[in-house]
Amino acid sequence: MAEFSWDVRSPLDRALIAGSYGAQGDAGVSLTEIRNFDLVQVMARRGKAGEMAKAAQARFGMAAPETPKAVDTADATLIWSGPDQFLMLSKGGSHTIEALAPAFVGSASLSDQSHARVLISVSGDKARATLAKLSSIDLHPDVFAVGVAAATSVDHTSVTLWRAKDRADRQAVFNLLVFATFAESLWHTILGSAAEYGVTITHSEELA
Repeated sequence: MAEFSWDVRSPLDRALIAGSYGAQGDAGVSLTEIRNFDLVQVMARRGKAGEMAKAAQARFGMAAPETPKAVDTADATLIWSGPDQFLMLSKGGSHTIEALAPAFVGSASLSDQSHARVLISVSGDKARATLAKLSSIDLHPDVFAVGVAAATSVDHTSVTLWRAKDRADRQAVFNLLVFATFAESLWHTILGSAAEYGVTITHSEELA
């Protein structure tokens, strides 16, 4: 009988080749896959939005966003994903679906998305220009400031997009959550858009 072993691999395992890509010189874009995170969809049950909000406040010490925003708690990021629902993104295993279930019992339905989504971070001086080619959203900093989120599409691919805190060098950081089955296609599309600026490609265990 054949023996099988389950080796968890990133959907970008073949596509992500760490190093430099595109124009030579100082890279204008950093393209990073963030790996090994917990992601849980929290959706209020019918008529229970208020109870869900109270449960989120009690669990995270901060209200979940009710408009297209992403807010950072002490150890998680809560990302608006639609009316009466949000995504909880974290590291370290403290907010797995099993850990969250008791807090939201009766008020919300939970869905583990940890292996269903890929998290891509696009940052750098030309990050905004790269994404502007692919999205109809206005990414100007006066409009799409730190903490703004959107459930939108990038090159016809559905994503959850939000602007994270700027890097230490004050360059913008944009995070994209995409369904795993579309991740490789979107990765290549972003690479193509960023090629003229030069790209540094990597993966990380740290949330951007």
